[in-house]
Amino acid sequence: MQMGGVIYNDSADKAARFIMNCNQKKIPLVFLQDVTGFMVGSRSEHSGIIKDGAKMVNAVANSIVPKITIIVGNSYGAGNYAMCGKAYDPRFIFAWPSAKIAVMGGEQAAKTLLQIQVSGLKAKGQVIDPETEKKLLGDITKKYQAQTSPYYAAARLWVDAIIDPVDTRAIISESLSAANHAPVTDSMRLGVFQV
Repeated sequence: MQMGGVIYNDSADKAARFIMNCNQKKIPLVFLQDVTGFMVGSRSEHSGIIKDGAKMVNAVANSIVPKITIIVGNSYGAGNYAMCGKAYDPRFIFAWPSAKIAVMGGEQAAKTLLQIQVSGLKAKGQVIDPETEKKLLGDITKKYQAQTSPYYAAARLWVDAIIDPVDTRAIISESLSAANHAPVTDSMRLGVFQV
């Protein structure tokens, strides 16, 4: 059984091959992101998630065709990179108002940040009671949730625009039309690529 929103090794391998085929034929790529990241755990590691995930990230990073990214839901961690986040130079990157962009999900991040903050306070000799810890967690969660907003991302130019979901098809069409005005002349170079 596989969960939606997670990149598994077989889907990463298939995506890498698809991206390479599109680059050979000079076909633009459209990424619709709702991804929480790569699957973790010993079963995934034995199945080859590290190798296959690296293949996908390599293919996206070295892709030379126009890339258009639309964040429709979650966009967390390595999934953001694998699905052509801002760091991987999409020609255009848009987000729906429902998008969430972060290193990891809010609850996980808040608990991690809480552990760091509590450890720091304990190192200074402060005693943290459960009530104070709960208040700290609430404050951290509220701040982190605000920073996952697409409006926060747009204010920092991590996305080009926040779009109405109804306009998605028209925006993809306009983006592809604009990309056609700068034809691809380079060839894809992958470097070391594990098979």
